Amino acid sequence: MTEATSAAEATAPAGARRASPAPVGRPDVVVVGGGVAGLVAARDLALAGRRVVLLERSHRLGGEVARHTVAGLDLDAGAESFATKGGVVAAFLDELGLGADVVLPDPRGAWVQHGAGEAFPLPRTGLLGIPGDPTADDVVAVIGRAAAEEALRLDSADPAVGADHDTVGPFVRARMGAAVLDRLVAPIVGGVHSVHPDALAVDRVAPGLRAALAREGSLAAAVRSVRALAPAGSAVAGLRGGMARLVDALVDDLGRLGVDVRLGTDVAALDARSVSLATGEVLTPPHVVLAVGEGAARALEGRPRPADGGLITLATIVLRDDRLDAAPRGTGVLVAPGAVGVRAKALTHGTAKWPWLAEAAHGRHVLRLSYDSPVVDAATSDDELRAQALADASALLGVELRAGSVEGTARVVWDAPVPEEAHRASPSPLDGVVRVGGAVAGRGLAAVVVRSRRTVAELVSAATTG
Repeated sequence: MTEATSAAEATAPAGARRASPAPVGRPDVVVVGGGVAGLVAARDLALAGRRVVLLERSHRLGGEVARHTVAGLDLDAGAESFATKGGVVAAFLDELGLGADVVLPDPRGAWVQHGAGEAFPLPRTGLLGIPGDPTADDVVAVIGRAAAEEALRLDSADPAVGADHDTVGPFVRARMGAAVLDRLVAPIVGGVHSVHPDALAVDRVAPGLRAALAREGSLAAAVRSVRALAPAGSAVAGLRGGMARLVDALVDDLGRLGVDVRLGTDVAALDARSVSLATGEVLTPPHVVLAVGEGAARALEGRPRPADGGLITLATIVLRDDRLDAAPRGTGVLVAPGAVGVRAKALTHGTAKWPWLAEAAHGRHVLRLSYDSPVVDAATSDDELRAQALADASALLGVELRAGSVEGTARVVWDAPVPEEAHRASPSPLDGVVRVGGAVAGRGLAAVVVRSRRTVAELVSAATTG
């Protein structure tokens, strides 16, 4: 496999607003972190007339939204879609001049695999895999009739039962039982959020669900209530040409707006009014915005990364095989914990999921498999990963794929999410620092964009009225 790298390639967004010239001198705001959260914050600050310095430790902007080229195809190396709920990301893309290129995935949907090759289409009326009707045929097909009846019995209890559980795992176990959690919720949460449901806060990934339980009287009814508030249509969307185009547009705007972007810049320490660089330079703006992940924030606070913090490896395969034209497992497969004979936790059949990509691939197929460490880690060679990914793709798609059909492969490695601690040592150097990004907003572009834009609006408003 080739080690994938990515770089932002500028595109000119249409109709973008221009900022008023900012005074030269000390920056008004220093944004630390050049992922999407930092780029969005820096752009909105510059549009509000603020002089902005953006610091990024690596030599690339965009964070987990990146591209790489495999067998001549430009592909997303990280996030490849966004949640459509609320319309926030779509509206933002329209503001950036990309609205006409928002696309929906193929409606066939994904599958889930259990045990020794048991594969089922995912039920379509759930939330995080929690069914809106435990006795629906597509739910029973996955969990079995007895488990469905058990889920119905548990969910008929008083709505206070289980409502005090903060994380998804205990919450679902109490309301619907272990089978619903293990066979439906765990594969989806693991594939989407890269953590077990026991480590994921309910209110972060499903805000309003616990309140709906109290209001509706059952978790199933709460799921239906929350889903009814969502707009009709697909829960996710993407961009023609890949989500990395979002970064291209943001980078282009930062250049046009005069944001001072400094790549390859290490931050040694910071607080609410100063940023100390590893070079010894100290910036003292009126405001600091921290837009880094939880792992980097821990380092700035002097807290070690937890021992169980690991890596996520994405293995991409481009190949030719006409048997995949029928999309035998829809748009991809999520793997339940304990599935036999498969080491990947998920597979996305990119050319089945995105019609634009199928058109660009000219008859080839793009598969992307994800692995947690230590299943795959830095010690796993490219040859080992290639062989494992091909074997896993064969098992998950039900088609024996041949090495000779492969035209290109690549690996991309990301840090796994680090759960934020419930209690931190106090005082902390980050006390009072404005925070944006996935560590505080939750995973997903929609949450990140909403948090960044709202935070900047509040900061600008406070400075104007203060």
